[in-house]
Amino acid sequence: MASRKKSYSRTILSGLSDSVIQRIEKDDLFRSAGKVALYHALPDEPRTLPLIERWYREKTIYLPVVEGDDLRFLPYTGSQAVQRGAYQIWEPIDQGEEADLTAIGLILVPGVAFDRQGNRMGRGKGYYDRALRLVKAPKIGVCFHFQLLDQIPTEPFDIPMDRVITDRETLIL
Repeated sequence: MASRKKSYSRTILSGLSDSVIQRIEKDDLFRSAGKVALYHALPDEPRTLPLIERWYREKTIYLPVVEGDDLRFLPYTGSQAVQRGAYQIWEPIDQGEEADLTAIGLILVPGVAFDRQGNRMGRGKGYYDRALRLVKAPKIGVCFHFQLLDQIPTEPFDIPMDRVITDRETLIL
């Protein structure tokens, strides 16, 4: 997957990211959710910052913070209230409020790859696998079109997505 990403220029990936964001914003699950758990993208993932910035005043947006082996989701209140955290990812500064993952309306999930059955391949640390066990809300995998494969290996603890959104399609499962 890394070599596939490297075959695209930064400019092309930026345009593909814009298409992913447009699809997310048109999705009925996103539009109806008041509390959304999102993520601040790594450099090789679809850029989520435009989505975060456009919607945090209208929805409660929660972003993950790595704490030990787990993720906590804290509210995003603006670019002035973030700091570099684990893996140099921008994380909200803890102001004493944390998302109840059983009460959010939607979670958008990154991945190295997804398949057409909704399975997700992460980066191997299990952060999202542990967090997703608590989530009752719909789960949307977010990726570029070349990261959506026919089938990927799965483990018994993997939590499948309800949808996968790419720059080219929205897969509803």
